[in-house]
This record gives sequence, structure tokens and C-alpha cells, in this order.
Amino acid sequence: MKKILFLPFLQMRSGHHQVAEALMDLVKKQLKGITVKKVDLLSYANPQLEKMITSGYLKWIRYAPETYDLAYKKFFYASTENEQSFKWYHYFFLKKMEHLLIEEKPDLIVCTHGFPSYLLSQLKRKRKCDVPVMNVYTDFFINNVWGREEIDYHFLPSQDVKAELLINYHIPEQRMIVTGIPVHQEITQKTMSKKRESRPKILISGGNNGLGGIVKMLEKSKQSSQSDFYVLCGNNQKLSDDISSWRVDHIKPLPYISSREEMNQLYEEMDAIVTKPGGVTISEVLQKRLPVFVQSVLPGQEEINLQYLTNKGLVFQLQQKNSFEQELLSILRDPHKMNGWEQSIDAYQKGIEIEGPTIIAEIMNGILEHKSLMPASHGEQSKVYRFARA
Repeated sequence: MKKILFLPFLQMRSGHHQVAEALMDLVKKQLKGITVKKVDLLSYANPQLEKMITSGYLKWIRYAPETYDLAYKKFFYASTENEQSFKWYHYFFLKKMEHLLIEEKPDLIVCTHGFPSYLLSQLKRKRKCDVPVMNVYTDFFINNVWGREEIDYHFLPSQDVKAELLINYHIPEQRMIVTGIPVHQEITQKTMSKKRESRPKILISGGNNGLGGIVKMLEKSKQSSQSDFYVLCGNNQKLSDDISSWRVDHIKPLPYISSREEMNQLYEEMDAIVTKPGGVTISEVLQKRLPVFVQSVLPGQEEINLQYLTNKGLVFQLQQKNSFEQELLSILRDPHKMNGWEQSIDAYQKGIEIEGPTIIAEIMNGILEHKSLMPASHGEQSKVYRFARA
């Protein structure tokens, strides 16, 4: 029985885990005779270190976001050599990755975080890994942590990233497929436009921890509102309690929703969403063709995502000069702006080279079947590449 090993990073709930789980569920449903396993290398190497780093990361972005932003852009986004950035723990984690591969004996490795990808690219460069490795990106850009040239296949978020890898890193086109950021198959694609109600339903999300100054944002809408708000509080019980204490019918706190089917239905009922620009959440709502309004941004990755998304006309950034609700409604009720947004969605989705999640599983199965057939040189397309575009 063949095995696919999925490698996110850290244990905390993140887009890296969500994408890995979406692909794992897809493989389990669509393919027979294949086992899947997800491993966080840091927990595998040192569970105590993983807990310390996760705790430190969450405190850093909450209490000192400016310094995190500077550090991220300097060490993980600027054009620097990976070896310099990771020199101090390079060899320790390379050895741990070698041990993991020996223990698990995978037939295909899927990286949903840059650090495992970087380590595997180093092992491939040293000829210590002959297993096909695939990068599946979870943001709308690629930071400098990800392995590139040595990685066998790339599932890309957009045509822009494909062009970057082709021009700047000379990655052969037959090793790249634009899939968008994969979302779970239970988040279905919206095929028809919903007729907007006179009293729109607005979903507000602050991520799993309910971050983003939601209480302050809703202050002006407590007494009187033209909209109904549904607030995803995640694991933030204080946020849920605060909203419940207002005792107003048009602002409803929602607990953490683990069911993707339930989340899909909630998306279907909404007229717009206010959220942070995380790669997976944005990809879900773009698939649902739900207007996206960004009110708060975490430093680092989300700021870079937001820059790309606003440049492409895929989201609206709230300026918050007056009432956020009035600003939001003025955009939703502006036919010119909404038509422009619809055109931007169409342009983005047109760049995706596959249709439906089933094809992703079949591509992965094709790689397993032809793993000895690495992409040919001189521009000849591999069987996997031809299959993806058949």
C-alpha cells in the first residue's frame, strides 16, 4: 500500500493544516490503496520546543505585531539565501527529517509549509531523498523559505506565482499546476449569484481566536443597524460573552464551527463577509463568490496577501473613517464596484488550470503511479503534466 506523507508545521490550527486535511480527505475519498499521514516535524523533533514556539508566536503577533512584521519581511520574505536564515538549526532539523523519511517510507511527500519543503530540497540536493516532493502553497505569494528548484511538483495559488517561478527560478512549466489554494471538497463552488436581501446578512470572522477588534468595530451598530451580523467567535469565549451581553437580535455570536458542511451552508446564507486575509479563508469565500471586506490584518503573511488581493480587485479594504457598516453597504449597493469585483473573480478563476477537487486527487495518484518518471528535459511534458491538462 502506497503512502502520502503530509508536512505542515507547528500544531496550532492554521491554513497549513487545513490544506493538508482537505487533501488528505480528498485522497481517502477518491483513491483506493493509499494511506495518508500528517506529521508536524517540530513536534516530531521536540514536543516541548513546539509548544514553546507556538506560544511565543501567538504572543508575538498579539503584543508586538510591528516587530513581528519587520522580522518576517527581513528573514522570510526578502531576497536572502535560505542557508543564511536557517544556519543555526539547519543540521539538527535535516537529521530529523532524514529519520522521519526512514521511519515513514513515504511514496509521495506533500509540503503545506515552507520549512519542511526547504529541508527536503536540501536533502534532494545532497541526494539523500529520492521521494517525489510536492509544494502546496497556502498564501497568495511564496516566501523565501520554500524549496524551489529541487522540488518535483508545485500546486500554485495563481498564474502570477507561476510566472514568478518560471522567470526568476526557471522552474519548468511541466512541474507546475495552478490549482488555487486548495479548500475542502465540502466547501462547494457557487454557480449562481444570490439575490441580495434588503437587509443583508454579514458574516464577521476573526479567525479561530476571534482576533481583530470586533467589539470596537460593532459598537456603532449595536443600537441601530440596517444589517444582520453573524460573528464567528472561534475559541474566544470573552468575545462571545461580550456580544451576548448586548442582548440585540441583529448581532449574533457563533461558536467555533468544526463542521465544514455547516460552514458551507453558512456561507450560502450570507451576503458578504468581513474577515482577515488568510489564504484558506479567502480561497473559500472566493469559491463561494462572496464579497470580501478586510477590516484587520495580522502582520507578515496577511499583509502581503492583502496587497496582492487588493491589487487584483478581489477584496475590499475597509477604511474605517466612519461607520464600517455604512462603508460596507455603500460598496455592496454600488453596481459599478460590484461588477468590477465580479470581473476580478472571473479573471482569477480563469487562471486556475483544473476544475474541481477530484482532479487534484487524480493528479496525485498519477504522480504515485509514475514517480520514476521525473519531468523530462528539453521541454517534453511529463505524463502527470499532460494528465492535469487533459
